[in-house]
Amino acid sequence: MSGERNIYLIGARASGKTTLGRKLAARLKRPFVDTDRRVRLRTGRSVAELVDAGGWESFREAESIALAEVAVFSGQVVSCGGGIVLRQENRDLLEKGIVLYLKASPEVLAGRLLRNPLEAQRPTLTGGGVVDEVSQVLAERGALYLSCAHVVLPAEAPLPELVELALVEIERLGGIRRTVAGRGRIS
Repeated sequence: MSGERNIYLIGARASGKTTLGRKLAARLKRPFVDTDRRVRLRTGRSVAELVDAGGWESFREAESIALAEVAVFSGQVVSCGGGIVLRQENRDLLEKGIVLYLKASPEVLAGRLLRNPLEAQRPTLTGGGVVDEVSQVLAERGALYLSCAHVVLPAEAPLPELVELALVEIERLGGIRRTVAGRGRIS
């Protein structure tokens, strides 16, 4: 996959980055990487354990290291942790790839978190309830997500539609190489 830019998926937790990332990786026949999973593998600790041991800054440092390690390689689909945009060095790395922002309303995100609380389990960032926390996080990070994004996708769209929208945008941005016959390369 050398030479093909990484495709980075950003957005708040529960926006569907991992789900969409896996589907895109399969369709594009590219490796899939999840930065949160990479942090867990590198440190041997969950996000909650890292935060308990060293605070959010400890997790953010581990997250930055994971992204830097991933960014060394090209041609991947990368699901990024929701706070990856908080550090300038991470935003600089993201800029080298194609960045898709999965945008959703606080209500949609809170609903997903409440339906599947363990799937996106994280220590609270604000100490508040789910809806209040999601609203606050989006207010704090929304401009950063937008500043990093090459494309904004509607996270509440049905998954098959979201995959197709993403593929169209990735091709438009030059992320899918064309074959001689003019068909998008899916390998």
